[in-house]
Amino acid sequence: MGRKRPEMPGTKDVGLKADLQDIIDAVEDELLVVDSGYRVRFANGAVLGRFQKKDGSPIGKYCYQVFQDRDRPCRDPLWDCPLQQVLRTGNVTTVIHPVNLPGVYSYVKITAYPLRDKQGNTRAIVELRRDVTAERELETQILRRHHQLLALSRISSAVSGLHDLDTILKTALDNVLELINSDIGGILLLDEETNTLSYRVQRGLSAKYVEETRIPPGESIAGKVAETGEPIILEDISKDPRITRPDLVLAEGLRGFVSIPLKAKDKVTGVMNIASHVANRFAADDVSLLKSIGDYLGTAIEQARLYDQLARAGERYRALLQHALTAQEQERKRIARELHDETSQALTSLTLSLQAIMTIAEMKGIGDAEFMEKVKTTHAFAVHAGHEIVRLMKELRPSLLDELGMPAAIHRYAKDTLQAQGIKVSTEFSGTEERFPPEIEVTLFRVAQGLIGNILEHSEAKNALVKLDCHENECVLYIEDDGKGFDVSKLTRVDPSGRGAGLFTIKERVSLVGGRCRVDSRPGRGTKVTVKVPLARI
Repeated sequence: MGRKRPEMPGTKDVGLKADLQDIIDAVEDELLVVDSGYRVRFANGAVLGRFQKKDGSPIGKYCYQVFQDRDRPCRDPLWDCPLQQVLRTGNVTTVIHPVNLPGVYSYVKITAYPLRDKQGNTRAIVELRRDVTAERELETQILRRHHQLLALSRISSAVSGLHDLDTILKTALDNVLELINSDIGGILLLDEETNTLSYRVQRGLSAKYVEETRIPPGESIAGKVAETGEPIILEDISKDPRITRPDLVLAEGLRGFVSIPLKAKDKVTGVMNIASHVANRFAADDVSLLKSIGDYLGTAIEQARLYDQLARAGERYRALLQHALTAQEQERKRIARELHDETSQALTSLTLSLQAIMTIAEMKGIGDAEFMEKVKTTHAFAVHAGHEIVRLMKELRPSLLDELGMPAAIHRYAKDTLQAQGIKVSTEFSGTEERFPPEIEVTLFRVAQGLIGNILEHSEAKNALVKLDCHENECVLYIEDDGKGFDVSKLTRVDPSGRGAGLFTIKERVSLVGGRCRVDSRPGRGTKVTVKVPLARI
């Protein structure tokens, strides 16, 4: 230590010893003793070093004069006096005081300890004073960030799950205005075709103002924000020379104003304006909060636009698919009709002609054995071709579907296709006594046709069940087999080889009529397919 100092005046009265002076001076925090009359009786080096440079020693002066620049003791509610609290309770107390002297604005944490005489009465206090300005500023920043996060969370929760752009913007704007306690604002979006900003949603603005606001990037306040990607805050927008329509601004009575960019990946998609009829209404904290919200909203706007594009692309795809399936059905009917009217009749005529030739040849003894064998072989080919033509016509457009309806057509197709190959088929139909709309019947028949074809081609099954159950609002088609099954999780797309195309087409066909298709299968456990098609939509 080395340095010797004389004992400070008054230290004996409160029990301090001079040999502790050097230790106390080594403490970085300010330490002082204040008696019950508010006078400073002792101060360590940290206190003396601060005050001796300007006001001299604080020893003997009133604490409220030295530290608060007041002419009387501190009183509630503005100030908590630690001396009075310790004298009243006899306990240690801690308070945080703002220091607001000329040129100084900070916070000090004061911890006051009682000093007692031999009888145990508190005669003075020891104050340990620490500058906590940095901690308070950090707390303020944390609270500000917490407030911003809560606001963002609130906005996020409000627009979560929304895909309609106008709904997102209206919900976000309403929440923003409520958060900052304002009732005037709007969101302008940038039209890439016209390269102008215009209001998409607004609150508290007149129709004339909204309709006549068309701002190119770089012009006016919102245009500057869109061009630079940086927010602008104005004490009074009516006095700003950058506005292009001062008449409109004055007519609206706008004063305090803040304009925030809405950005997605550094690309400005729009601008959010918040206004007030009171000048200097918005602070830097409002801008910081709005900027964070703007970044989130820019991303939400971009996602909503992408979702809208995807939805429109999906609608176009479904329309094209519906057109393709309709054209396919019409072409199936045309080919089936031509096969019946032309090819089938021609084959029938050929078969009858060959049968007549064989009859005449046998009766008149014309031709040798080789000739008769070739005629019989040709006749057999013609009969077989006729059967194949009939089968193709049934594949293309079963007459039963038009004549007797969907259940009979499904039943006949399942029996003819599977039982001929040794697969036992069970069928169950309920609620199918009446005819259904053509699109429902065609959809369910084609789905059943595709699934039955899959059983025949891939399943190696011995038994199959086809069940159709229709109620007032829904038809449920259930097809099951006991074949080898497959891993459904691996069938996520159509392979270049065509594997998976059948199920994909079935699901797409079902979705076109608002239905759902579920496939349950595991290797060695067979396959179960459930198709549900609503009837209320038709």
